Amino acid sequence: MQVTETLSESLKRGFTIVIEESQLAEKRNARLAEMGHQMNIPGFRPGKVPLPVVKQRYGETVQNEVVNEAVSDAIKTTLEERGLRAASQPKISLKEGYKEGDDLEFSFEVELIPDFEVPDFKGIELTRLKATPDEAALNKALNAVAERQRDFKDIEEKRPAAQGDVLVVDFVGKINGIPFDGGTANDVNVEIGGSGFIPGFAEQIEGMSPGEEKQIKVTFPENYQAANLAGKEATFDIKAKGLKQAVTPEINDEFAKKVGLESLDNLKDVISKQISSEYDQLSHMRVKRDLLDVLAEKVDFEIPVGLLEAEFNQIWQRVEADRKADRLEEEDKQKDEETLKADYRKIAERRVRLGLLLVEIGRLNSISVTEEELTQAMRNEAMRYPGKEKEVIEFFQKNPQAIDSLRGPIYENKVVDYILELAKIDEKEVSVEELAEMPASKV
Repeated sequence: MQVTETLSESLKRGFTIVIEESQLAEKRNARLAEMGHQMNIPGFRPGKVPLPVVKQRYGETVQNEVVNEAVSDAIKTTLEERGLRAASQPKISLKEGYKEGDDLEFSFEVELIPDFEVPDFKGIELTRLKATPDEAALNKALNAVAERQRDFKDIEEKRPAAQGDVLVVDFVGKINGIPFDGGTANDVNVEIGGSGFIPGFAEQIEGMSPGEEKQIKVTFPENYQAANLAGKEATFDIKAKGLKQAVTPEINDEFAKKVGLESLDNLKDVISKQISSEYDQLSHMRVKRDLLDVLAEKVDFEIPVGLLEAEFNQIWQRVEADRKADRLEEEDKQKDEETLKADYRKIAERRVRLGLLLVEIGRLNSISVTEEELTQAMRNEAMRYPGKEKEVIEFFQKNPQAIDSLRGPIYENKVVDYILELAKIDEKEVSVEELAEMPASKV
C-alpha cells in the first residue's frame, strides 16, 4: 500500500492511497471460493461450483465488497499509523475510470480531533443546590393524585354545560371537509374549562345541552405532536350526549388503599420520595450546568469546522422553526439575522468544544456505555409509547443511529459524574423556586 500525504492544513489532512491489484485479487478469489463451497446450483455437486461460475453470478457484488473493505481498512491504518483521530467521516474519491484488474487508487480528506490538555478537575469548586419537600408540595401532589382518580356522576338536570361540568360528546374532525385519521371519537368526556384538548375546543362547547349538535372551528398548535395536523385549521362536528359532574375523592386511608397502598401515611411517604427524586434531578441538572460553564472557561482549542457547521445548522433549524411559530424569546426578536446567527454560532462552538472535551475525558479514563445501560434506555423510551413498546424496541434495534442518540446522553452523564466526584462541591439548601430557576448558560 502506497500512501502520499496531499493536504496538511490546520485540522484537515488529505492522502492518496494506492493498493496493488494483487492484494485485491487475493481477497476476491478467497471470497468467491468460500461462496462456491456454500452454493448449491443444479448441474454441480453441492460445494463444488467452479470459480468462473461463481464469479459470473456474483463477481460484481464481491468486487464492490472487497473494494469498500480495502478502502475502509486503508484509511483506518493510515490514520492509526500517524496517531490521527478522525472527527467525522472522511470524504473519499475513487480514481476516475477504475475497473477490476487495475491497482486501486483513491484519495480521502478528513478533519481531525485536535490535541488539547484536559484541565485539572480537583481545582473545580461548585455548589450543589438542595431542596426538601415541604407540606405545600406534598399537598399539591396528593391533590393531583386525587384529581386523576375522580369519578364522574351523571347530572340529571337538563341544562347547558357550564364551567366545571363534564360534557360527554361524539365528534368528527375534518380538514377541508374531509375527516382525518384520529379525529373521530365517541363518548368522550370533555371538561369545560379544563385542559387536555386543542385550544378553543372546550371553550366552544360550553353552553351545549345533551342532544344538541354543533360545528366548531379550531386551529391545531404549531408544535402539535401529529406533524400532519400542526398549525392547520379544522372543524369538528359535535354531538352532546350527556352531562356529568367530576367528583374528587377525599384524601384518607380509604383513598390510599384505592391507589394500591396500605394507608395515607404510606401514600404520603411514597409521594415525598418521588418529589425528593425530582428535586435531586433538578439539583443534578443545575450542578451539571455549572460544571459545563466552568469547563467552557478552562479550555480553548481549535475545533473542526465540519463539526461546528453541523452543530450550528442543527441549532439554526430550530431557531427558524421557533421564529416561524413566534416562539422566539423577546430578546432574540429584537436582533437582526446577522447578530442572531453570530450568537448561536458561539453556542455551537461551545457545544462542540465541550463535546470533544467530554469525549476525551471519557477516553482517557476508560468510560463507556454498557449494553445493559443501552437496553434500559431503550426500555425507558419504549415506555413513553404505551401499547407500542415492541415497535419502539424494534426500531432502535434496526437503526444504529437511533441507538447512538441514546448512547450520547448516557455517556455524557457518566463523564460528568466522574468529574463531579473529583471536584470540590459544597451543598446549599434553597427553596424549590430557587432550585427550579435555570439561569442562562454562558456562551
